[in-house]
Amino acid sequence: MTNSESTGPVPTGRLLDVCVVHTLHPLSRPAVVDSAIDKRPVTGPVEVTALGLAGDRSIDEKFHGGADQAVYAYDDAEALRWASELGRPVPAGWFGENLRVSGVPVTDAVVGSTWAVGTAVLEVTIPRRPCATFARWTEEPRWVKRFTERGDVGTYLRVVRPGHVGAGDLVEVTGVPDHGVTVRDLFVGSSVAAMDALLDIEGFAPKVYREARDMAARARRRAAPLDPV
Repeated sequence: MTNSESTGPVPTGRLLDVCVVHTLHPLSRPAVVDSAIDKRPVTGPVEVTALGLAGDRSIDEKFHGGADQAVYAYDDAEALRWASELGRPVPAGWFGENLRVSGVPVTDAVVGSTWAVGTAVLEVTIPRRPCATFARWTEEPRWVKRFTERGDVGTYLRVVRPGHVGAGDLVEVTGVPDHGVTVRDLFVGSSVAAMDALLDIEGFAPKVYREARDMAARARRRAAPLDPV
């Protein structure tokens, strides 16, 4: 990556839970049949490979999984805000996440940041975008709209160095690019300048560029003056 990284104290958090698929559910589009969104915590060190956690899987691989979305992390503080609003617990894995973490930015992580977790190294890539499958899983009314408006979407990560992770491991933010564009910024995509900044930097995961191009195009369409009648 050609963009320089900021220096300073290393932010450190904690990996609270590691979650993998528990049961497949018939929640997805008819062509997909089942969904692997039902993740539950597991004990002991879990192997992390280039395509995700051992024991985990993605069914709809067009939109989930793959090297750029190998691992999905969610912030415990953001989960607690949802629990308060929903009036019920949202245990680890409820969002379909693999990692429930605390103490470090997740949705507000800078794109391209690197995390050392256990013996693995992970890189922040793109936001999770809510879909109908997610809504059916939560059984909450207007869930896609509510989740989108809140914007606490968590982040996908790609695996820079395979290894093993386990509940209780430290999460050390070992690198933060100085462009400053966060996962939340990429999700909202309201700033053409921010999206263009990502497109000008080499070395990101391919799906970062796809997301940035799409969101920049949307922002330009919103900003374009209406044709006179």
